[in-house]
Amino acid sequence: MPWISQAIASGILVLLTLAIQSAGIAGFVLWARAFFAPHTSRLGLVCCARLMVQVTSVMFVLQLLEVALWAGFYRWKCFSAWGSALYFSMTSYSTVGYGDVLLPNAWRILGPIESVAGVLMCGLSTSVLFAIVVFLVRHEERFSPVKPFPSDPQEASAQTANGFAR
Repeated sequence: MPWISQAIASGILVLLTLAIQSAGIAGFVLWARAFFAPHTSRLGLVCCARLMVQVTSVMFVLQLLEVALWAGFYRWKCFSAWGSALYFSMTSYSTVGYGDVLLPNAWRILGPIESVAGVLMCGLSTSVLFAIVVFLVRHEERFSPVKPFPSDPQEASAQTANGFAR
């Protein structure tokens, strides 16, 4: 029953993929809390840009580690060369799937499972990046004399009357 081997292998690989992503995000959250704790003043454009580059780099490295995990399995069970294993893993994880390198029939279901895992992990990384952007915008708004998007309609009309927002 080859499907049992595929189910067990894919379950383990998905759990390890989730563990890498979750540990990376948890570590980033701890770092971010420590980073922002002493910052009670405006961060500025350069600091915000540097922070976004750092966060994006961490998320990218997490994705590469996850691809390498799957490639390691493919190298062990499916391909005789690391190049083919990495290439297949990257095209599956990113959902590009060129189709020029195929898994053996006994392991064929792992490609689509890696694609689903890749989409979910990229989504998690994107949500972290979005959360950082929202946090940075709110942090910087605290030091702005005028709120760019007033939530109260009376406040919005008062700002427009004073010439602050147009």
